[in-house]
Amino acid sequence: MDLLSNLSVGFTTVFTPDNLAYAFLGCLLGTLIGVLPGLGPLATIAMLLPMTYNLAPDSALIMLAGIYYGAQYGGSTTAIIVNLPGESSSIMTAVDGHQMARRGRAGVALATAAIGSFFAGCVATLAIAALAKPLAEVALQFGPKEYFSLMVLGLLLAIVISADSLLESLGMVLVGVLWSLIGTDVNSGTQRFTFGVTQLFDGLDFVPLTMGIFGFAEIVRNLQQHGAGQGLTVEKLTSLFPTRADFRRMAAPIARGTFIGTILGVLPGGGAALASFTSYSVEKKLSSNPTSFGQGAIEGVAGPESANNAGAQTSFIPLLTLGLPANAVMALMVGAMTIHNIQPGPQVMTANPSLFWGVIASMWVGNMMLVILNLPLVGLWVKLLNIPYRFLYPAIMMFCCIGVYSLKNSTFEIYEAAIMCIVGYAFLMLRLSPAPLLLGLVLGPQLEETFRRTMLLSRGDATVFFSSPLSAVLLAIAFCAVIAIAVPSIRGRRDKALQE
Repeated sequence: MDLLSNLSVGFTTVFTPDNLAYAFLGCLLGTLIGVLPGLGPLATIAMLLPMTYNLAPDSALIMLAGIYYGAQYGGSTTAIIVNLPGESSSIMTAVDGHQMARRGRAGVALATAAIGSFFAGCVATLAIAALAKPLAEVALQFGPKEYFSLMVLGLLLAIVISADSLLESLGMVLVGVLWSLIGTDVNSGTQRFTFGVTQLFDGLDFVPLTMGIFGFAEIVRNLQQHGAGQGLTVEKLTSLFPTRADFRRMAAPIARGTFIGTILGVLPGGGAALASFTSYSVEKKLSSNPTSFGQGAIEGVAGPESANNAGAQTSFIPLLTLGLPANAVMALMVGAMTIHNIQPGPQVMTANPSLFWGVIASMWVGNMMLVILNLPLVGLWVKLLNIPYRFLYPAIMMFCCIGVYSLKNSTFEIYEAAIMCIVGYAFLMLRLSPAPLLLGLVLGPQLEETFRRTMLLSRGDATVFFSSPLSAVLLAIAFCAVIAIAVPSIRGRRDKALQE
């Protein structure tokens, strides 16, 4: 009954004209950027952060959440119709989905993706609602040393699961943590790494930094690669209604994909893309006819699409309950909450229950909106691909610059975003993923604060981190994960699995 009453609070929050409108806007934008290859939810949310300043906190988070899981829906549309995955999590959908389209079953593939995504989204939302309160109650028992150990574990697991090199990912995390030190030391009031620039006394502004590295840099790369537009072979759309045999074949993969996505979405470094690749691999291994994969197997669409949507939504669990972002998009959500003076963590549930449960309830509403948006409007989404990149993205950059300037009515933020665009583009050219950097940047201040607070309470005794059983266990898991991945045989299997 407690869960039902909490959900009723959430639905009361969602079913207001403003929040319904922002939920629809988020789903619409998510579908749009899912359809357009190259932009992605990370860059889009980074660029929209300044627009949320004047919104209510619940409206802002509902819209940003809709963008994230809406992108998983939109990415499947062009993956199936034109063999062009709009999202990295839709790559596996394109393998068999486009083959189905070439055989005249594009409508069935789209319906399969929509059914799997909707079912997975509903189950994942139930999982969030069921696990949120128990995890939040556990998190309330955490002290500074437990939180420090938890964040160390989260960062290390994100590095271990990452598809990038361990040293590269670790280096990017350390860069993010070092950048977070720029500004005024809260304890002593001294300036750190500001070089006399008064605009840096409060540290690097989160919005221009993320917009430059993740938004503008991605746009520049896409303009370089697709500046002249591209010709697409669009498959003819057929009936959307699957046969009874199709339903029988897709049922088990949808259930397995939902389970895989629900679990992997919670893990640091996990999320939609990892869940999608894992689900495809599992379905191929379990299939009685694995050679059909890559030739138009409906299981190759149902499993990954269910997994990526479930993974996108359950990644909100550690954010809402522990204040720990599971991936780079969730790190941006932390930034959005900070903009509205909300401290992520278990206290959100008690201090602002309408916000907490409103975001969860909005996922059910959003999943229904996405089904309505995606299937009837397939033709419209495909036509958007005819817009040349050289016209689309400069217009986006212009509006983003206006948004950055409006933060403080200062050109310094625009200069900062431009410099970070150069830095982000350099990362992309060097094939360095900036996502671990964002995790380090967001968690850096909390790492420093919890570490220094623990040291003060223990009078400089570092063994205090092992005096608490929970803290000791978290650090032991982190240590074992790093040691295990250093073993050549384990590292080889990890690299092979991620490569596949």
